Amino acid sequence: MELKKSDFYFDLPQELIAQDPLEDRSSSRLLHLNKVTGETDHHVFKEIPGFLKPGDCLVLNNTKVIPARLLGQKEETGGHVEVLLLSRKEKDVWETLVKPGKKCKPGTKLTFGDGLLKAEVLETVEEGNRLIRFSYDGIWEEVLDRLGEMPLPPYITHKLKDKNRYQTVYAKYEGSAAAPTAGLHFTKELLKQIEDMGVKVTYVTLHVGLGTFRPVKEENVLDHHMHSEWYQVSEEAAKAINETKAAGGRVICVGTTSCRTVESASDDNGHVRAESKDTQIFIYPGYKFKVMDGLITNFHLPESTLVMLVSALAGREHVLAAYEEAIRERYRFFSFGDAMVIL
Repeated sequence: MELKKSDFYFDLPQELIAQDPLEDRSSSRLLHLNKVTGETDHHVFKEIPGFLKPGDCLVLNNTKVIPARLLGQKEETGGHVEVLLLSRKEKDVWETLVKPGKKCKPGTKLTFGDGLLKAEVLETVEEGNRLIRFSYDGIWEEVLDRLGEMPLPPYITHKLKDKNRYQTVYAKYEGSAAAPTAGLHFTKELLKQIEDMGVKVTYVTLHVGLGTFRPVKEENVLDHHMHSEWYQVSEEAAKAINETKAAGGRVICVGTTSCRTVESASDDNGHVRAESKDTQIFIYPGYKFKVMDGLITNFHLPESTLVMLVSALAGREHVLAAYEEAIRERYRFFSFGDAMVIL
């Protein structure tokens, strides 16, 4: 079966791309899509408990976004350079995306924040990314917090007033270059309300890399190369998910990253293992879900791997029809946009 990139295209008016987060996280709109019939209905996110039942398990990704965008200069020429931290390779060595990259050859020295942070380009790796070694006095996290900016996706042109609005309220383990945005709608009160209903709330970790947002360039979807991302499933999370499945409850993932984590960590019988490793899982129509029964997610970019994942769960025709309806109803799209629940 050939899957074409163009099969996942839809036309999105520019003004529907949300530029700023809402004042109240849980007041975003919520489109419910029935994954079997394709029927849709409209809600507000704070009504999400109404879609959950006692005995369900809600799985969230507790990764924390680091202020991974560094603006600096080349030591020799003073030329401007932008460095995006992608993944930590060893203590002070990171794989990065550098702009402009061509002039940052191995040996190039960089400086940030009037010399508070210095760096040297070590080598060029896959996709033209650069391995960079950083040097600084003091604690890395503090230096980064002082100099780094949140790496908002390129379609967000507004400056973020509050760094915490690009973090979930349960963000815990630092390491992401992008937020698991489906989780941005939850408040602590909403999570407590869900737990009080008898729903198990459990956390996994997947550090979101920019590979998630990389456009699919090949027309044949199966030729697309997924980038590797690190995940961890604790003993506690594996137990909560496996007990839910055994008791006939539903596993509902918050975001495509939680979905990719549980599907990567499970065997063919849907039994989830406690483990930490890298995944390159690519989920598209035809994929048989082993663990996940339902998904809470945002609205994704046309022709993206994320639209393909959602289409694997609810069918391409159903998903594209739901997206068309969301566009008609002026839903807000992408990272700071509205949400969907697919059950």
